[in-house]
Amino acid sequence: RPDPEAFVECLEGLQPRLYSISSSPKLDPNRLSLTVDHVRYEIEGEGRTRLGVASTFLSRALEPGTALKVYVQRAHNFALPDNPATPIVMVGPGTGVAPFRAFLQDRYVAQAPGDAWLFFGHQRSACDFFYEEEFAGLLAQQALTKLSLAWSRDAGTPKTYVQDRMRAEGAELWAWLQRGAHFYVCGDAQRMAGDVEKAMIEISRQHGGHDERSAKAFVADLRKSGRYQADVY
Repeated sequence: RPDPEAFVECLEGLQPRLYSISSSPKLDPNRLSLTVDHVRYEIEGEGRTRLGVASTFLSRALEPGTALKVYVQRAHNFALPDNPATPIVMVGPGTGVAPFRAFLQDRYVAQAPGDAWLFFGHQRSACDFFYEEEFAGLLAQQALTKLSLAWSRDAGTPKTYVQDRMRAEGAELWAWLQRGAHFYVCGDAQRMAGDVEKAMIEISRQHGGHDERSAKAFVADLRKSGRYQADVY
């Protein structure tokens, strides 16, 4: 049993939590939004609840009007195309949808003529459909051209993830890429981002006539040219 002071001195400081900004200053220069999923779950066998440090602070401890120190860390090579007429395809399951909400707000205010396609997914449609009404409004106003949804825990339906939805709509996705669309993915780096890249390679093979080697080269070329951008964590 170490001395409490010695124990505390051995602990590292809390690392900063980085959240994508989920709003555009063009829509409201006085408001900045974050999309935070509150981390909380029961620890099996211990009878206690595990609470996320930052998400609990933001959702429970922080009172309205409280000043909060933050800083901005730029996401390099993750931005809208220079030409607003360029189509964009966005894959953002869960809180990964945050920067794409900002993208869509930006293009809505600018009245960008380019098409926009969003792939969004989460566990349950009834409680995990972030910004459902807002996206419906953007669809109605044609600021969002197409919305593809994937739910992994809805009762009575097979588990569906964003990469599954991409494959199901692969022919149309390939057509968008042939029109010069920029492709974006944001979210989990451990599994989702890799699965999305594999889906892109499969779509290139199935609908683009590539073999495995040239399909991988095609996706790599998209990255090199800045048309495949990822913000993963």
